[in-house]
Amino acid sequence: MALIGLEPAVELQAIQQEMNRLFGAAANGGAAARAWRPAMDLVEEDDALVLRADLPGVDEGSIDVEFQDNVLTISGSREAPDQAQSGGYRRIERPAGAFSRSLALPDGIDPESVKASLTNGVLEVRIPKPEARKPRRVAINVGDAPGVIDSSSSDSAGSNSDDAD
Repeated sequence: MALIGLEPAVELQAIQQEMNRLFGAAANGGAAARAWRPAMDLVEEDDALVLRADLPGVDEGSIDVEFQDNVLTISGSREAPDQAQSGGYRRIERPAGAFSRSLALPDGIDPESVKASLTNGVLEVRIPKPEARKPRRVAINVGDAPGVIDSSSSDSAGSNSDDAD
């Protein structure tokens, strides 16, 4: 029986070459290069919800902020570096391509009050909290005359009035 000698350095080099080939294909247009999710924070302040998303290298014109059906969606894209301009890359770790993040928000938010700004690669979206729903007095018709039941007044017809609160 013949013994086959293993050379760990040669085996590791072959594995590294295969990994470089695999990840090199992804960096040059594969699906892994196009999919990325920017980091986001959501902070609750007294009067607003504040969303901050890290978007370094993303042009303001390629960012969309949409609010529909109580869902805030941030989408856009970051361009991949152009290898021809710089003589080629040896390593590409920063993701590029399209992204989209969505966040469900509470009912009652006014879409016109949502404001967004981009400063130093950080997108900040300020979402004012909805006003607390105020109780509304309901008019009650008594016979033919409309009236309002209030705990501080009595019925003009002389009947008992109960607290409506």
